[in-house]
Amino acid sequence: MPGIDEAFCNHFPRSRQLAEKASHVIPRRVTHDARHMLPFPIYISHAVGPRKWDVDGNEYVDYAGGHGSLLLGHAHPKLLAAASEQLAKGTHLGASHELEIRWAQLITALVPCAQKVEFTMSGTEAVMLALRIARAYTGRRLIVKLAHHFHGWYDGVYCALGPEGHAAASLGLPPAALQDTVVLAQNDARALQAQLERREVAAVILEPSGARAGRFPADRAYLQALREMTAATGTLLIFDEVITGFRYSPGGAQEYYGINPDLCTLGKIVGGGLPAGAVAGKAEVMAVMEFGSANPYAKGRVSHTGTYNANPVTAAAGIAMLSEVATGWPTRQAAAAAAELRQALNRVLDSEGISGCVYGESSVCHLHLAPPAHCPPVLPNGNIPADFPIASLLEGDKVLPALRKALLLEGVDILSEHLWVSAVHGEEEISWTAEAFTRALAWLRKEGLVSRR
Repeated sequence: MPGIDEAFCNHFPRSRQLAEKASHVIPRRVTHDARHMLPFPIYISHAVGPRKWDVDGNEYVDYAGGHGSLLLGHAHPKLLAAASEQLAKGTHLGASHELEIRWAQLITALVPCAQKVEFTMSGTEAVMLALRIARAYTGRRLIVKLAHHFHGWYDGVYCALGPEGHAAASLGLPPAALQDTVVLAQNDARALQAQLERREVAAVILEPSGARAGRFPADRAYLQALREMTAATGTLLIFDEVITGFRYSPGGAQEYYGINPDLCTLGKIVGGGLPAGAVAGKAEVMAVMEFGSANPYAKGRVSHTGTYNANPVTAAAGIAMLSEVATGWPTRQAAAAAAELRQALNRVLDSEGISGCVYGESSVCHLHLAPPAHCPPVLPNGNIPADFPIASLLEGDKVLPALRKALLLEGVDILSEHLWVSAVHGEEEISWTAEAFTRALAWLRKEGLVSRR
């Protein structure tokens, strides 16, 4: 039996050829860091529902899920129909249009903090705008972000993402880009209180689920304390709901946890699988963007432009998506399927005697394979304790590259350690995944990459 890398090269010859072509015209051969793989990435030709197929003809149950944006799975008929209808009318009208109003109305109806909405083209752009709004509204410069929390690739918060501490997460960031960013540890209410009491912080931004899409869970008591502390010190609270928005509940994590921020950033699901983002928040705060007499700020306003903001094709798809979200069924169905998947994969680990766990919240699952001392208990709600050491969870990173390749060989695609479950993943997909996971563990066992319990 060949090793994982040899089997991988033999199994995906067409992908290997395309990766070689890409190396001549695309730096790193991929267009998103998360798609990087060694010896090469796979290339997908088409996708429908919870399945997709690569250029070599291999079929997969897909949990990469458009990087978490496809709550209704691939090529959902209602989204395709809406986008196709608008395509025939024009892709860019160079003017305001009715669809942007309907799209914003759906967001304000669903998201608790959303009284006004401003559209962008990505979650990263939404973060950029939200922080600009926060600084303008408060008149303060400093931003607090939490260690390991991801907010896109915007320079001002692109730091403290890995075990290297508070360092910048990329070359090319000048020191000045991060001089107004304060990094604090997740779930440390005392450190946050000390920082906010100085009344120099414009906003605290965080993933409400916890860092890495909830892989490192946030403590609910901490979230509540965060809301109280920011309100008491005149600091804005920004929930980055690019991932959790419309997934944790129709109103996002803020509805799920019962905690209303001042602003939230949206992306992924909000656009129905097309490029989109948005900032939503309290009308008083969003008023810094208004023109003329509607703007209470005598010193000026927050400017925002963007050629493709709320373009009509994306707006049409976004309306179709959020109309389905508003019924409640996609969130309920995806969460139920994810709970079944977590149970099924944990049963595999038990039966195989492999040290690890599968955990998560709502319709997000996280795979963690590590020695017993670094494995948390899975609670009855499917998640792990919020106080479990992040350093132990990072031990699971060591096996992830091999795990993903082994799963691809067996017909399952994931994104890093995450599995994004959609409303169209059913019993057949869960069974397929459990069987593939069993075979993938055999690959890892053969190469000595997993531990016994």
